[in-house]
Amino acid sequence: MKKTYYLFNPGRMSRKDNTLKFVAVDAMGQPSKPKYLPIEGVEALYIFGSVDANSALYNFLGKRRIPVHFFDYYEHYTGSFQPKEYLLAGKMQVMQTQAYLSKNNRLYIARQLLKGAGYNMLKNLKYYNTRGREMGERITSIEEYLKSMNEVKTVSEVMGLEGNVRMVYYSCFESIMPGWEMGNREKQPPSNEINALISFGNMMCYTLCLDQIYHTQLNPTISFLHEPGTRRCSLSLDLAEIFKPVLVDRVIFKLLNKGMITKADFEKGLNGCFLKESGRKKFIRAFEERLQETIMHRSLKRKVSYKRLVRLEIYKLAKYLLKMEKEYLPFKMWW
Repeated sequence: MKKTYYLFNPGRMSRKDNTLKFVAVDAMGQPSKPKYLPIEGVEALYIFGSVDANSALYNFLGKRRIPVHFFDYYEHYTGSFQPKEYLLAGKMQVMQTQAYLSKNNRLYIARQLLKGAGYNMLKNLKYYNTRGREMGERITSIEEYLKSMNEVKTVSEVMGLEGNVRMVYYSCFESIMPGWEMGNREKQPPSNEINALISFGNMMCYTLCLDQIYHTQLNPTISFLHEPGTRRCSLSLDLAEIFKPVLVDRVIFKLLNKGMITKADFEKGLNGCFLKESGRKKFIRAFEERLQETIMHRSLKRKVSYKRLVRLEIYKLAKYLLKMEKEYLPFKMWW
């Protein structure tokens, strides 16, 4: 089974026959004992440290279709090395572009994406509301926003509604996680621990969606809810909206409510609040465990992992774009 590997230490990575060789270095620049990763077991690489590599390595990774995602010191996602697309098809590209150019079709898909995201946010809030968190009024407020979805006439209005829904949703986080302050949602930079976790988790969800799109015929730069931008894989942002409540927020609730991450795992300064390496490792470990969890799929009648759910969602959108399905019905938690 292939795995995603996360590199936090500085060092050098190179090819050694059919394995990846990584030599970490300490603060004095002294190398440690090499570690070897069999290429057949690598699905993706996430680089958080300063890692040196040459073009021969990237040629090797490209041929093996292994993406590499890069993050800076402050946990910001800075970019990816993506191997040459191997599944892109002309018909899919044409149909995806036509759907984007069609005002009505793009609006329909954007609405559906937000309906799925909003539904999953409500599932989280209703779960904690039944456990004495008293969020009834805010749940009603989100439901009212979602009811007005079919009345909006433009994608920008959909994005406006999305902003309103998320503002109410995030206002519930302090009730869900007593003892932690959040205030408003702040990204650049995050001002406190909850905001730091949300920013980091959302980046992980975004890159997960990017990885899964790569293994389909969809073009990651043509999106429907978010505006396509130069050198931005905005379709990943679209799909991440659906899965952030499921994959990111529930992990955050677990880590903070169970004391698995503490204030000692963060550092604060003039540049904001960020996770230390210890906090990043704890989050990633919990995030990976979440992705590997399985549930019984209602339609497939078999167990699938949360990670597989993302790929299935992309297939579903692709079938709609190819007019193999009359509707695009976004993923909604049924448990």
